Amino acid sequence: MSSDPVELVIFDCDGVLVDSERICVRVDAQVFAALGVHFTEEEIIETFVGSSGEIYEAAVAERLGRPLEPGWDKAYQHLYREALDAELTEIDGVTETLEALSLPFCLASNGAHAVIRRNLTTVGLYHHFEGRVFSAADVPRGKPAPDLFLHAARVMGVPPARCAVVEDSPYGVTAARAAGMRAFGYAGGLTAPHRLAGPGTVLFEDMRELPGLLAGRPVN
Repeated sequence: MSSDPVELVIFDCDGVLVDSERICVRVDAQVFAALGVHFTEEEIIETFVGSSGEIYEAAVAERLGRPLEPGWDKAYQHLYREALDAELTEIDGVTETLEALSLPFCLASNGAHAVIRRNLTTVGLYHHFEGRVFSAADVPRGKPAPDLFLHAARVMGVPPARCAVVEDSPYGVTAARAAGMRAFGYAGGLTAPHRLAGPGTVLFEDMRELPGLLAGRPVN
């Protein structure tokens, strides 16, 4: 792991700032049933949590045995919107953590800009990130490629070696490592901690621990 001081914290959104993954896994199962394919809950978590749209569609098409029609997802988008509007909350401790951070921070998510803004607004977090939100739509490749994190660092004017990424999925920590950034794997959600572990990665389960970890203090 780089010994350079951290000058920028890059947060993922789903599962790191907003507790959306549990909701989306449930709705994913409904959508897959409607499409006529079956994934177990474990498969949904391992394959789809934190994935890009390309990975999502490729996995469903492979299980279906045929390509998905263009625009296939429009018929199901309302299921996600309605569930998130009714149930979405912030990850426990996030507001406290953001207010405690003395470092600049931004957001980089595989989600679309409209979805990121909607979810952050729903839980009252958008003002913390306004003007510093980056989406996979902004770059050629989403996570697990490093493009998105490198783009965020470039726009924010910070070298990759001085960036810390906060992620909850293997796709995200893989992207952080590929970008040459330190990864902090939030293991308080759906992803098993061992799937986040690896070189240059610190695991933690309580978001309130993050400011101390960024400062180099170990978890008690």
